[in-house]
Amino acid sequence: QVQLVESGGGLVQAGGSLRLSCAASGRILSTNTMGWFRQAPGKEREFVAAISWSGGRTYYVDSVKGRFTISRDNAKNTVYLQMNSLRPEDTAVYYCAAGRRSYYGSGVPTMDFWGQGTQVTVSS
Repeated sequence: QVQLVESGGGLVQAGGSLRLSCAASGRILSTNTMGWFRQAPGKEREFVAAISWSGGRTYYVDSVKGRFTISRDNAKNTVYLQMNSLRPEDTAVYYCAAGRRSYYGSGVPTMDFWGQGTQVTVSS
């Protein structure tokens, strides 16, 4: 099992920035892909960004490209999501996730473990 704990959410004005962190513990070496998803009120959960184990491959949904950056520090077992130029439509609960399978950008990555989520609210 892998345990994931998110932090860093909060309230920010449009145009502002936040950095989300995801601390992983447990059988981390069994995972190949880490990622972030989000779910806005009344909407389905959507993929936001993913990163390979080495950090050499990153993927983003079109709506956040150029604004969000996913990164990881394997020494700290932590994945980050730097969010800049935030918009009201970015308001959602953000979930960290980990998957055993490698992801190469096709479709949505398959994830096996999920965090509890952290709320991000962007005011206009």
